[in-house]
Amino acid sequence: MLCTSTRFFLLTTSTARLALAAPLSSSSSSYFFSTNNYYNPISFSSLPNKPKPNSKPLLTTSTSLYFTLRADHTMASQSNPNSIHDFTVKDAKGNDVNLGDYKGKVLLIVNVASQCGLTNSNYTELSQLYDKYKQKGLEILAFPCNQFGAQEPGSLEEIQDFVCTRFKAEFPVFDKVDVNGDSAAPIYKYLKSSKGGLFGDNIKWNFSKFLVDKNGNVVERYAPTTSPLSIEKDLLKLLGA
Repeated sequence: MLCTSTRFFLLTTSTARLALAAPLSSSSSSYFFSTNNYYNPISFSSLPNKPKPNSKPLLTTSTSLYFTLRADHTMASQSNPNSIHDFTVKDAKGNDVNLGDYKGKVLLIVNVASQCGLTNSNYTELSQLYDKYKQKGLEILAFPCNQFGAQEPGSLEEIQDFVCTRFKAEFPVFDKVDVNGDSAAPIYKYLKSSKGGLFGDNIKWNFSKFLVDKNGNVVERYAPTTSPLSIEKDLLKLLGA
């Protein structure tokens, strides 16, 4: 619900935006809004009363105010996540997966690759952990990434076939993502900001690992060379097993 004392109007350029009107000075009845790099003053006898005759209408778009406010709220909540559970990602078939569905689960999130020197040992041990603890609440989320030595060049179908055929892995493999740079997936920006690495936040190589508790909090980060089986003691603490 909008506060009745809030002075606002809706303006459009290429898209509808919501702007708060602010007085140019304490003694002035002129209000301004900012669009791109210029100011456009609008004078009102008072706000939120009707504007003077010949002035432009406050609402200049057919987009409903409710929709605009709702969209802004959604964007804000996604840009300020409180936990991993606030994210939606794509699975290997392009379907949305709400990570809120994993509430109450312990998560091990890994950026994977099929042609890395760490591939065999990591996939083998990850599968062992999953088989041993999936009934106790462990989920492993694998995100293919081709940023390190171009060692994950295949299509999602080829990656799925490789994982299932060679390692009999049953944990979910998601859409291919970037984990570093401007194009990094939002979930990885959040993971890195939650747990920085020894020499900076960036992911160093394939098979970096993040451990997430049942409430969606990132509690630990492991280097690519860390054996998945060596994480077992940390998993047990979170699983309560």
